Amino acid sequence: MTYDFLIDLYLSQRYILIVTNRPRIALGFLGSTLDKGSKPKRWDRWRPTVDLCRQPELPLARLELLYFPAHRELADLIVRDLAEVAPETTVRLQEMRIKNPWDFEEVFAALHDFALDYPFRPDDEDYLIHVTTGSHVIQICLFLLTESRHFPGKLIQGSPARGQPKGTAGRVSVIDLDLSRYDRLAQRFAAQRARKLSLLKGGIPTQNAVYNHLIAELEQVATASSAPILLTGPTGAGKSNLARRIYALRQAAHHVSGRLVEVNCATLRGDAAMSALFGHVKGAFTGAARDRPGLLRAAHQGLLFLDEIGELGLDEQAMLLRALEEKRFLPLGSDREVESDFQLLAGTNRDLDAAVRAGDFREDLLARIDLWTFRLPSLRERPEDLEPNLDYELERARQGQRTTINREARAAYLAFAHRYPWPRNFRDLSASVTRMATLAPGGRITLAEVEAELRRLERAPGPAGRERDPLGGLLDPTRLAELDRFDRVQLAEVVRVCRAAPSLAAAGRELFQASRRRRSSTNDGDRLRKYLGKFGLSFGALQPA
Repeated sequence: MTYDFLIDLYLSQRYILIVTNRPRIALGFLGSTLDKGSKPKRWDRWRPTVDLCRQPELPLARLELLYFPAHRELADLIVRDLAEVAPETTVRLQEMRIKNPWDFEEVFAALHDFALDYPFRPDDEDYLIHVTTGSHVIQICLFLLTESRHFPGKLIQGSPARGQPKGTAGRVSVIDLDLSRYDRLAQRFAAQRARKLSLLKGGIPTQNAVYNHLIAELEQVATASSAPILLTGPTGAGKSNLARRIYALRQAAHHVSGRLVEVNCATLRGDAAMSALFGHVKGAFTGAARDRPGLLRAAHQGLLFLDEIGELGLDEQAMLLRALEEKRFLPLGSDREVESDFQLLAGTNRDLDAAVRAGDFREDLLARIDLWTFRLPSLRERPEDLEPNLDYELERARQGQRTTINREARAAYLAFAHRYPWPRNFRDLSASVTRMATLAPGGRITLAEVEAELRRLERAPGPAGRERDPLGGLLDPTRLAELDRFDRVQLAEVVRVCRAAPSLAAAGRELFQASRRRRSSTNDGDRLRKYLGKFGLSFGALQPA
């Protein structure tokens, strides 16, 4: 960020003055080039330091003029000229022993020490920090130390008087660092961040608080750090799509210049895994007829997304760890190392801590990639986002054709969606909407297409079927949709126990086993009967025919 950019951001008017009776003190560097001038022509040109003291609207009681020893002669000339044109301003020379005005560390340290030693009296004096002269590094350091209040004043910037007669004093502007005064600036930054968040969310206006917080934190990490990021969560939760959006965000911020390389580690086994990731040389194994660079080298200066990283073998994990830490590795069959400077994204639906305990995943690699871990919630954990994701899927269901859904059909589908388990998460939702859009006449989904799709989902075998939902078919869909998740989980466990128990009393004993030991008398069957009655259910209705 250049100083000129900061001027454009914060400058809103020529003068920002505080009417006060306190002395006004200016502090700034001598301009070794801009403040030069030979008699008598120097009075016809703009000299920032001299013109700073010639402002009738901005009278100065004192000027603290910082200069380098090599410019002492020019500094003395400025003192004499100011005594002529601004006799009311006292000029004090402050020698600064800085060897390299372009060395940020040296300049900042020198100015920081000066600020600590200077006897500022902000209750009695007003301070203006002049940043027109000096190297850009000096200007930036003055800005930073003023913003941090080490220099307890306002920044001030001078410029020539364009279109005025020769000898006219240049203009001066005071820069207010109170960002809260500039709503339009704040709105610009907010809009820019909103665009980044929308990019990460794929343009979907999500409402789930947990997911939105995850995305907001991920945006900060993805734009400020190049460290590895680990995306966890169930299959179909959107890890691959999110990885592509993270790459787009980093690419837009110029953090990566190379390509995005995606690898599903579940497809890599044995020598083929080593070769695919790290490459090989000709003759490394049977069938290796030519050199292969490998995917890590393909991701040089870019981003490598290793999906299902928990499926990598231990040898590949060891090689990956070294490549991450040293940016170097050995291709299969080679005795010469190669380099690849890539950024890593990893995804998994496995518990990697459990895999470490089981000896299936290296603890040192997990420690390396676990700096930033984000768990993507399942679709069932994001009921607020069902409708916006439905609209998103409708938009892309039939490429080139608009797909709509009428109000009655939408209501029926969403009521079902809130109680359906969605075992494969967004993949199930996408497939469901695609089927309805494909079968909808004219691209308009009606209640008939929705009801047919709901029957298809209810009949789905395996984990997608109704039999995996203990409450499926027991409660009216409207009643089921009104249940809090807490009540739903509790009721589902009660139904599971009742279906497996030989009697109401046996189910009650199993459900209330811990609390019955603390009671003098028990009637667990009656307690269970009353609980089921709250939902219009009975023990007999839960038994097999």
